[in-house]
Amino acid sequence: MANRFWPVLVICLLLPAIVPAHGLEMTAAESPSTAQQLLEQADRIFRQGDNEQAAELYKLAAEAAEREMVVGIRVEAMAQVARCYLKVDQKEEGRHWLMMATEMATVQMPRAWSRYLGVRGRFEWQDNDLETATATFQEMYDYCLRHDLHERAIDAANMVAITAPPEERILWGRKGIEAAETGGVEGWLGPLWNNLGWTYDDLGRYQESLEALLKAREYHWKLGGELNKLIADWSVGHAYRMTGQDEEAARWMRPVLAWSERFYAAEQSPDAAEWIGHSCRELAELALQRENLLEALEYLGRARERFQEAGMPEWDADGFDELSRQIEEIAGQVSEQ
Repeated sequence: MANRFWPVLVICLLLPAIVPAHGLEMTAAESPSTAQQLLEQADRIFRQGDNEQAAELYKLAAEAAEREMVVGIRVEAMAQVARCYLKVDQKEEGRHWLMMATEMATVQMPRAWSRYLGVRGRFEWQDNDLETATATFQEMYDYCLRHDLHERAIDAANMVAITAPPEERILWGRKGIEAAETGGVEGWLGPLWNNLGWTYDDLGRYQESLEALLKAREYHWKLGGELNKLIADWSVGHAYRMTGQDEEAARWMRPVLAWSERFYAAEQSPDAAEWIGHSCRELAELALQRENLLEALEYLGRARERFQEAGMPEWDADGFDELSRQIEEIAGQVSEQ
């Protein structure tokens, strides 16, 4: 499964830095500036998923930091504006802000430099330059450990676990999990176990994938919202199917479909429609295992309808075309019976 479907709880506590004109960070005893307060507010909004509002607050933080000559916060804020644009597929606008951060960022400002590396690496990732992105996140990991920025080190390890070659992803996924467990940062453990589970799935190591996704579910149910919990249950159902435990897979997936439909009825959102589609597709695969073509065809038709509503032809045109071909093939088999 593509990374797009991995539920990721971005719960990094990205605390700002204050850097006066001479470039040294302020001590904790000094009062927070307007720029710092704006950056903290923007971080809270960003973690809630409101990229547009967060971007505006980060811009205000950058402006305040320029007035106050607080270089570190200005770099952090500009980098985060870039990340907000990246998340809404306005990459070139984001790249403009990232370049401004690049011109001011230095390794002498730990919080600013670590934040800058995290955003730069994400642009490299989205440019599909995985080798460069991996090197950037590895640099960020080592740098953060040297400067006691443990949560940002976890973020870096998590990103290497996404961008590196598959076998390296396992190593870095384990590094991130160990760091999160050691530091008691539970908010990262759901995403980290989740990503490790899907790495095992990509490698065909399905039993290990199931074990990791069950661990991910523990943390998503403990700390996540409704959609995170729904996706966690869906992932476990998928993992059971991949291990050949079809009855157990169906026991998980049927309630997930019903839950997705309730979620959709309440929200009518693309996310809700998408997970109806994924649930129907899983149940179609289980029907095919039982050679029940009619049931499989019904589920696949429902899946295509909801995926269409969720915009799948735009974000995964090849996958949508593959689904349509599968429906045509099974429909042909049914007509021949």
